[in-house]
Amino acid sequence: MEPFDPAELPELLKLYYRRLFPYAQYYRWLNYGGVTKNYFQHREFSFTLKDDIYIRYQSFNNQSELEKEMQKMNPYKIDIGAVYSHRPNQHNTVKLGAFQAQEKELVFDIDMTDYDDVRRCCSSADICSKCWTLMTMAMRIIDRALKEDFGFKHRLWVYSGRRGVHCWVCDESVRKLSSAVRSGIVEYLSLVKGGQDVKKKVHLNEKVHPFVRKSINIIKKYFEEYALVGQDILENKENWDKILALVPDIPIHDELQRGFQKFHSSPQRWEHLRKVANSSQNMKNDKCGPWLEWEVMLQYCFPRLDVNVSKGVNHLLKSPFSVHPKTGRISVPIDFHKVDQFDPFTVPTISAICRELDMVSTHEKEKEENEADSKHRVRDYKKTSLAPYVKVFEQFLENLDKSRKGELLKKSDLQKDF
Repeated sequence: MEPFDPAELPELLKLYYRRLFPYAQYYRWLNYGGVTKNYFQHREFSFTLKDDIYIRYQSFNNQSELEKEMQKMNPYKIDIGAVYSHRPNQHNTVKLGAFQAQEKELVFDIDMTDYDDVRRCCSSADICSKCWTLMTMAMRIIDRALKEDFGFKHRLWVYSGRRGVHCWVCDESVRKLSSAVRSGIVEYLSLVKGGQDVKKKVHLNEKVHPFVRKSINIIKKYFEEYALVGQDILENKENWDKILALVPDIPIHDELQRGFQKFHSSPQRWEHLRKVANSSQNMKNDKCGPWLEWEVMLQYCFPRLDVNVSKGVNHLLKSPFSVHPKTGRISVPIDFHKVDQFDPFTVPTISAICRELDMVSTHEKEKEENEADSKHRVRDYKKTSLAPYVKVFEQFLENLDKSRKGELLKKSDLQKDF
C-alpha cells in the first residue's frame, strides 16, 4: 500500500466524508431497524478534530444530519458511545443524575502494546506480520467463546487502523446488559493477569476449565510457527530464563536449565520442556504438572483484553470506517471466514482510495452525472479498494436483519390465539 502523508489528511478527509464513507450502511447498523423510537437519536458520537480538539455528546436525528455534520467537521477520529436516556447533545439541559447510559454493544479492544513483554519482533505501536499472529489467535479464541460459550450471534470484528482489533457484539439482548454482567463476561475471558512486575501471569492446576482447554487447542495450531520459529522464544539463555521464571519447582527448573544448554533451537528446547513437564514423576506435582507447557503457551499467546473498555456501558470505542491519523489506514471490518489471511498492511489507506477515485475515467463520471435516477448510480466506494470491506459489513447487517425478522415472526406467532 502506498505511503501516507499526514499533512494531506485534512483534504483527504473532505473527499472521504463527501464521497466514500458508507453512510447508508452505517446508519442502518446503528438504527437497528428502528428497534425503538429515538434509538439512533439517543446515541452518543464523539469527534476528535485536528489538533486533538475533542467533542463529546454529539447526537443526530437521522442519517442526513449525521452526514452533514461529518462533512462539515471532518473529524480525524470518530468514537461511538452508548444509547442514553436523553439526547446526548441536550445532556446539559437534563436534571442532574437523570442522564444515564442505557444500552450499548458489548465491545472488546485488543491492543498489541499489551503484548510487549512477550513479543520480540516489535514494541510499542509497531507491528509486523510475525506478531500479527497474536491478533489472529486473539480473534479466534474470543470469537469462539462468544459464539459457543455465550451463544452471541452478531459479532463484528474491526481492524483498529494501526496495532489492534475491536469486537462489537450487537445482539439485542447483549446491548441491554448491565456493567456487572459485562464485567463477568470479560472476567471469564481473562487469563493473563498481573502488571509489569508480575512474572508469572497464568496459573493453572489439574482442574482445567473447558474454555482454557479449547483456547489451548487454538493456540496449538499457531504456536510452533509463531512462538518457536517466528519469535524464537527459546533462542538463547536470556530468553529461556524468562520462561524458566514461570517454573516455581526448583528441581524441574534446574532440569530444564541443564537440558536447554544441550539443545540448539527453540523447537528442540520446547520439546524438552514438554517431556519434562509430562514425565511420570512430575505428573503428580501440583506446582508444575503437565499444565506447565500450557501456562507458557497462554502467557505468550492468550488474548490480553482492555477490561475497562468492555465493562462500562458508557465507554467510547473508535468507530468502524474511521481513519487512523498516524497510518492513514481505514478501520475496516474483518471477514472472519478469512481471518488467517487478514493482513493489516494491505488495508486501504485514505490516500490510496482517494487516488483510486480520482482515477475513475471522465467518461464514467459524465455518464453517472447524466443519470436521472441517483439510485442507479454506482456508489463511489465501490470503485475503490474499500468495496470488499463494505461488503463484509453489509453481510453482517444482513444477518442482523434476518435475525430481527425471525424474532418478530416468533413474537407474532406467540401472540396469536389458537
